[in-house]
Amino acid sequence: MKPTGRTTVVASVLLVACLAGSVLFLRRVDQMRTSATLDDVLYVSSPKLLKRLSLGYDGLMADIYWTRAVQYFGTRHQQQAKSFSALAPLLDITTTLDPKLLVAYQFGANFLSPNPPYGAAMPKEAIALVEKGIQANPDAWKLYYELGFIYYMELKDYLKAAEAFERGSHVPGAHPFMKILAANMAQHAGDIQMARAVWRTTYESSQDKYIRGNAVAHLRALQVEEDVTRIQDAVTAFGKRTGELPPNMMALAKAGLLPGIPIDPDGRPYKLTAEARVELADPDQFPFVTKGLPPGYKAPTPKDLPQMVK
Repeated sequence: MKPTGRTTVVASVLLVACLAGSVLFLRRVDQMRTSATLDDVLYVSSPKLLKRLSLGYDGLMADIYWTRAVQYFGTRHQQQAKSFSALAPLLDITTTLDPKLLVAYQFGANFLSPNPPYGAAMPKEAIALVEKGIQANPDAWKLYYELGFIYYMELKDYLKAAEAFERGSHVPGAHPFMKILAANMAQHAGDIQMARAVWRTTYESSQDKYIRGNAVAHLRALQVEEDVTRIQDAVTAFGKRTGELPPNMMALAKAGLLPGIPIDPDGRPYKLTAEARVELADPDQFPFVTKGLPPGYKAPTPKDLPQMVK
């Protein structure tokens, strides 16, 4: 056999072997999607090594690992777990395999940053993930917003939040409110109006049902916080004026301390207890509230946030 013929045969054999290996590898990975344990999923824990082993199927592998990350978080979230140790590695693998998979950065950060039961309480890992996304996708303004959101909501680092919003405001096509958020952050960082602006921007800048539902729930909670504070101030003023506790909301209204009987965002009147404490009529309808709750109240896990979008 001529040398060129031998070379062709050897090359063909190697090609067939590589293709067979690719098929077996992908079948093995596909099995991970439904039946494997998490340890199996992270059998190859190095994102760069896994990228080389994917043999050009980076996009498919990224989709598989993203699916596993969502399944992992969903399962742990449903169990109200306090540990999400594999979440960051899964997201790192996903975004290394496909650096352009924006949903993995946005949702991954939403999984990582909040405290349980809403998330993994890993804001630093969330920031690292989003910064990785910005490096790979510098024109994706929503990633800058996500970064500012984490600094503002989770870490209360208003300077870093303002810097992130400012960076994002210069990206072509960025939401106009990014400039307003950046400009107002330092001056109004900790107040309800600033928080309302951030959540309103979240709602308006996303078409995802979960994100919009989450934003609506927070906006409703902010309204309750504001209402309860206002009513409680009226109770205090009534006590100073009369030396007594108000018997009901009508007494506050008749005293000119309230414009009428206050109602919550669902249209139900707020309650005034015998101890003059303001409470919600149905606190289960308001995830994330910290005021207006009965003593010892334990909020349910908010599993139905998307249904709150009107």
